[in-house]
Amino acid sequence: MTAGPLLLVSDHVGGSVHVLTVPDGIETGRLNGRHLSEHAGFLALPGGRVACVDDRRGELLVLDPFGHELVEAAIPVAVPAEHLAADPSGRWVAVTTGLGENAEPWSDLLTVVDLATGDAARVRTRVGEPGVTVLGNGDPLVVLRHREPGALAVHRFADLLGAPPGCPTATAHAHLPLPDDGHGDAHVPDLCQVLAATGEGVHRARRKGEALVAEPVIPWGSPARGWYLRLDTRRPALWSTLRGGPADPLRWPEWTNQAWCHDLDTDRTTRTELGPGLVFRLALAKDHTAFTRIHPDGDELILLDADGRTARRVPLPAMDGAPRRGGTPWDGVQRRAVAASPDSDWVAVTRGGHGEVHVIDARTGTEAACLKLGTPLHHGGHAILRTPSDRAEGDPVGR
Repeated sequence: MTAGPLLLVSDHVGGSVHVLTVPDGIETGRLNGRHLSEHAGFLALPGGRVACVDDRRGELLVLDPFGHELVEAAIPVAVPAEHLAADPSGRWVAVTTGLGENAEPWSDLLTVVDLATGDAARVRTRVGEPGVTVLGNGDPLVVLRHREPGALAVHRFADLLGAPPGCPTATAHAHLPLPDDGHGDAHVPDLCQVLAATGEGVHRARRKGEALVAEPVIPWGSPARGWYLRLDTRRPALWSTLRGGPADPLRWPEWTNQAWCHDLDTDRTTRTELGPGLVFRLALAKDHTAFTRIHPDGDELILLDADGRTARRVPLPAMDGAPRRGGTPWDGVQRRAVAASPDSDWVAVTRGGHGEVHVIDARTGTEAACLKLGTPLHHGGHAILRTPSDRAEGDPVGR
């Protein structure tokens, strides 16, 4: 198998997973009948492996795109999967459940898995859309980020894994208050620190024994807020996208967007204007950070350099079925996924509804290839780019 970058692209609506070489797009593996949870996303594991959840079959999949067999393990878990995380070693995994195709949260099931043995257990926690991190530094702790009322709830992983059959209720042994509007999670393994994005800023808590101790909040420094939080494995930093403007989703073309980067060593924050429209998830390439911006006047890939300055803006071809003025940017419309590896200069951007992936060289902003998958990639699909040694697993939260 190739040791160069490999791109995994999931069509979670159509039910397929494609493994492609980058930039030439040779398909080295494919799974059919697999409907991965786009919300839980892909979780980077050591050795270039990837974890994800099949929402239809109710399985946690461990994929090894660089190995002889693509599917390394398939372990039953509760679905619909909301969030997915592992401890820093990549052995202990937790999967929370959320809304799925429902208007209100209804499931309170949490699944924990030991990938070394294949053992798994399901317990009941609290109905909602909980975020999750799995802290190391001794016996692992599962930290659930709850909303309304907001809290960080701490569970011992061993207690959850040893729960009896029948999905018993699991009571957290420690809590830390949190605002009710938490959305976005990160974990800094070197500090054994969990972070949660709220309207106030980024709340920090550090592990102390089998509990958490609150630390100062990192302010957004803007009237806008971040709904997504990501650890930069290239250096100790946090990234988010600050969204401002009108609250009405029908006015989404007027939303403002800033790239937000907080250096954890210097405690310095950098904000960069990205432009109006829909900007959400981001991807970390070798020397650039990549964002996609969707807007009725034209879509683009935005590349920031290591100092947070706008290096390039790359126009992207329009999508049939893209979000329109007067409608929301997420109901029955096409979107884009963006993927990169901290060990590569390639950036991949999907074109929802067209079954295309644009491969861009971040150094020049030029398109090296347009890969056609033969599947529509409705809703933009989801993607991850890996090399065997990119150390992307240093961010142990599913993206």
